[in-house]
Amino acid sequence: MKTAVGAGILLSSFAYLCFATHDAMIKLLVESTTVWQILFSRSIVILLGCFILGGRSLARETVTSPALRPMMLRSLFLLAAWLCYFNAAKHLPLADLTTLYFAAPIAAILLAIPILGERAPPSSWIAVLTGFVGVVVASNPTGLTIGWPVYLALVAAVCWAIATTLLRTTSQSASSMVQMTMTNVFFLLLTTPMALMSWTMPSGGAQILLLAVGFIGGLGQISFFEALRRAPISVIAPLEYTALIWAFILGYAIWRDVPGPNVWAGAVLIASAGLIILFAARRRMPSQDLDR
Repeated sequence: MKTAVGAGILLSSFAYLCFATHDAMIKLLVESTTVWQILFSRSIVILLGCFILGGRSLARETVTSPALRPMMLRSLFLLAAWLCYFNAAKHLPLADLTTLYFAAPIAAILLAIPILGERAPPSSWIAVLTGFVGVVVASNPTGLTIGWPVYLALVAAVCWAIATTLLRTTSQSASSMVQMTMTNVFFLLLTTPMALMSWTMPSGGAQILLLAVGFIGGLGQISFFEALRRAPISVIAPLEYTALIWAFILGYAIWRDVPGPNVWAGAVLIASAGLIILFAARRRMPSQDLDR
């Protein structure tokens, strides 16, 4: 597929694979390393990669970019999403947490309509609802008690959706490398105080994982940024559900978690959501030139 939307679908699918791998590595790291330290180290690794690839001109482009303030705001929402998610994770079963957090694609589409003026086609709504039903079936949440951890998980989903919407607004005025640099500079500034206060020297294995988290996270970020430059949120958002399928695969590969029948049924629905987006986009390609 040579159109922008087709490239956006492929890039976002790869990004969510990276994010799922990234989250699995963080799950291993949090046993011995604080979240602040992980985010701090991750930002340093990504920034080093940006400046190696972007060269000397990257700093000047970043400082003079018109997207500086929107990206600062996006970084605040993104950090809020991370903090709410990890704090909710301490008190909620994974099934409940996953179901609540995957309200984010629905919120992203709803926000994109008034903020970006996007029109979500029926196929996007069908895909996002199909994917969400798949998450509910796969996660099989039971006995959910309403309380502050539930609200934290929902706030995390909304903050992620707002961050995604803000990224779409800046994607046409700043390159992906500039946006990555801005995001991680702000993350570094915001996480440094708490990271230094809670710092513990990681073991050799943890050090390798910290480098890997930065590398995989950087690949995911640049793929996601480039995807949003090419395709609207109504196309990209439902593909977030594919991350759960990768999570199932990684869970089995690393922890030997064996998915039950409900997981497989949910995975089929989630995969169907991605296929709906893919086929709908391909049907529009012959009649639209969406390259920018």
